[in-house]
Amino acid sequence: MTDELRQAYDDQLRREGEVGTAEDLVLHGPLMWAVFDHGGFVTYRDLAGIEGDALDTLIEETVAHFRDDTTVDSFEWKSRGHDLPADLPGRLLAHGLEAEPQETVMIGEASLLAVDVPLPEGVVVRRVGEGGDLRDDVTRMLAAQESVFGGGRGPSVDSALAELARGDSESWIAEVDGQVVCGGRLTVVPGTEFAGIWGGSTLPEFRGRGIYRALVAARARAAVARGVRYLHSDCTDMSRPILERSGLRAVTTTTPYVWTR
Repeated sequence: MTDELRQAYDDQLRREGEVGTAEDLVLHGPLMWAVFDHGGFVTYRDLAGIEGDALDTLIEETVAHFRDDTTVDSFEWKSRGHDLPADLPGRLLAHGLEAEPQETVMIGEASLLAVDVPLPEGVVVRRVGEGGDLRDDVTRMLAAQESVFGGGRGPSVDSALAELARGDSESWIAEVDGQVVCGGRLTVVPGTEFAGIWGGSTLPEFRGRGIYRALVAARARAAVARGVRYLHSDCTDMSRPILERSGLRAVTTTTPYVWTR
């Protein structure tokens, strides 16, 4: 089953599945070079057997493109643990990219997460814009996420609002006394069976109360209502146990390699 889920992930979510909202897109060999308002991004389904000196050339061409042909401050080469060749990480590092923390790719049936989760007293979970001003909700959600994850490459308020306006994404927040303590997105990938659950950052002082799990369940119910079969997430070691208890499986790992101007 894990192999089948990973194959569906490779077939449906890589390349086109990751760049649908890009502002600019260039095809180069097996790679897609994308530019978003928050930076550059490199995606591919596989590297088509490229290795050795040819792979070094491909990485050099990628760096040169983003350095010379774009104005981005940084770009991310999103690698996966099952990518070949096995020495890709070392070659990316040798070309000046820096590895960010590894995360686990989790996939499972949306219906397994669409359960009722009791909320702690005083916690309200709602979709942004329902029961509050949309821009204010998004602004506060992104600020809370930045305080947890750090800033620099996340979406701007305007781009987040534009994504919501297109209709394939929803954002959800958990509040305590009007303060956003957890937030995350549900993003349907058009033309696939998948939706991604992103964010889910909980302020440290509010962790361990089931708030993150409640936010996951709310987004899962919304996904099922949209006809989504699978949910996927790149998760940290902190959120992985929650998703595993809900029935998601680890199918691979992902490590971003980042070049900064």
